[in-house]
Amino acid sequence: MENPSTSPPSVTVARTARRALAPDLARGGMLLLIAFAHAPLFVSAIDRGPEVVNEVTKVFHLLFVHNHARPLFAFLFGYALVQLMNRQQARGASWTDVRTLVRRRGWWLVAIGSTHVLLFTPLDILAPYGIAGLLLVGLLRAKDSTLLWMTGVTMIPATAAAALGMWLPLSQGVSSYTVGSMAIGDRDWVEALGDRMAGWPYGLVIGVLLVIPGVVFGMWVARRRVLDEPENHRALLWRFSVAATVASVLGALPAVLLELGAWSNENPVVVLTAATAQPLTGYAGGIALAGFIALVALAVADRPGRLTTAVQALGQRSMSMYLFQTVVWVAVFAPFGMGLEDRTGLAGATVIAIATWVVSVIVAELMRRAGYRGPAEIMLRRLSYPQARPAAR
Repeated sequence: MENPSTSPPSVTVARTARRALAPDLARGGMLLLIAFAHAPLFVSAIDRGPEVVNEVTKVFHLLFVHNHARPLFAFLFGYALVQLMNRQQARGASWTDVRTLVRRRGWWLVAIGSTHVLLFTPLDILAPYGIAGLLLVGLLRAKDSTLLWMTGVTMIPATAAAALGMWLPLSQGVSSYTVGSMAIGDRDWVEALGDRMAGWPYGLVIGVLLVIPGVVFGMWVARRRVLDEPENHRALLWRFSVAATVASVLGALPAVLLELGAWSNENPVVVLTAATAQPLTGYAGGIALAGFIALVALAVADRPGRLTTAVQALGQRSMSMYLFQTVVWVAVFAPFGMGLEDRTGLAGATVIAIATWVVSVIVAELMRRAGYRGPAEIMLRRLSYPQARPAAR
């Protein structure tokens, strides 16, 4: 058994000659999915605006966004943990060094996420992923079979928690975005802060529970370098992505019909089944998006265009741009900002989400051209590698 190091780990900042395209593109696409999922939660009346447009947008969200963005983020986080370990060990770091680094990054993610909640919104995903890293770091050396068993076992409580979040609005005949609304309304900033801090511990526990299956599965996939070397897994990516997307759409249809009122069924068993099927298949649908993006990366790898390069730059700065989204939501929707929370419906919030993502792509590309990594990434790296040698520019 390896003896733990008694001195601080001498971990160097990893440098790579060429980054794999698919993981960065997936993170860039993930930010659009997160924008779709979060922006509507800041409006107070999602039905405001043209009814037909809102209904079409609601179908789109339930089929491809709701309970899809979180699994994709979790999957990519787990995948990145394995990439981090491989890079460090290739440079001579021991397992103890890697474990210490992952734990240090986890604690700093918790700190940054807590500050995010304190200043802006309870819709934080950084702290749950930081805690997930702390809890699951030991699995980086687990057997493949252990990772698959852990994925399956943790899917049970995670799906139950997500199903509860779907069952509440379906049983009440309202939208899930209405039940989960973060609109400030008549509250001032101090009152909103008090409400955020009161509900944050519960949200943090649920958030960690929901992301663990995706993180563990991401570790298993990363060992096979599916996103790093999509050319070696082309057939698998096609089969999985298509099958998982079809399953996700079919699994979400009952919830769609119930929420739209197209299927009136008050049987509690039917409602609970629909509420469970939507998030359960949403895990598959979210991860399938990473597979499709890997196939896109494979098609454009030799001659990436401007858009590909810009989205890749966005993925490399995903933490900074995620925090940028929160600033936009508060500035645009809050009463002490532009105050659009009570004047924008689901469709309008979705348009704002698209516009925010486009601006994020442009900003990330400008950062890339300037050779600037991104403020949040630079801060996390400096905090996580306190004794590291500076990386070459």
